[in-house]
Amino acid sequence: MEKEEMKSLSEEELQARISRALSSMKDADPEELERVKGIIKKNVPFFTRSAFAAYLLLAADSRRHGSERRSERKAAKAEKEIRQDKPKAEARPEHVIPEGAKTIYINVGKMKHLYAKDLSKLLQGVLGITREDIYMIRIHDKYSFVTMSEENCLKAIEKVSGMDINGRTASVSFAEKKGGNAKEAAEN
Repeated sequence: MEKEEMKSLSEEELQARISRALSSMKDADPEELERVKGIIKKNVPFFTRSAFAAYLLLAADSRRHGSERRSERKAAKAEKEIRQDKPKAEARPEHVIPEGAKTIYINVGKMKHLYAKDLSKLLQGVLGITREDIYMIRIHDKYSFVTMSEENCLKAIEKVSGMDINGRTASVSFAEKKGGNAKEAAEN
């Protein structure tokens, strides 16, 4: 059985299927169930029986609903192709960074649970600026880059340096571009 056929199901879907199976099991022939249980005991190691049962539940679902899922995948693929054929004018406009904009480096990133929205709100509050004054935010695992006007970058270096951001003392400086390598910029 293909892995894509064993599409992950939501917890609610699995609970419903288990309930249906338990109901159906009451109507099954008890002798036949005992015979199959015996075969499973002989052939499936004790510690893998629950995983085996989970696999059977998924396999039964994919066999029963295989054609339905294939139809859903085909429909999703067709919809994706239609979306790709839309004119570029409908696509999200590219963000243009004004000339003279500067980028700052901040030594806090995703590993400290810092996200672009949070950093944007922090900068807006501390610097007294709007979302439109922040041209771009890039959050990496251990550091972040923010592109703004030079004036706002200078304010950020002054006001945000030394602040506690999610348990880390922020160090803010102008990002140095060396071949566009973000790691090199972060190390300097």
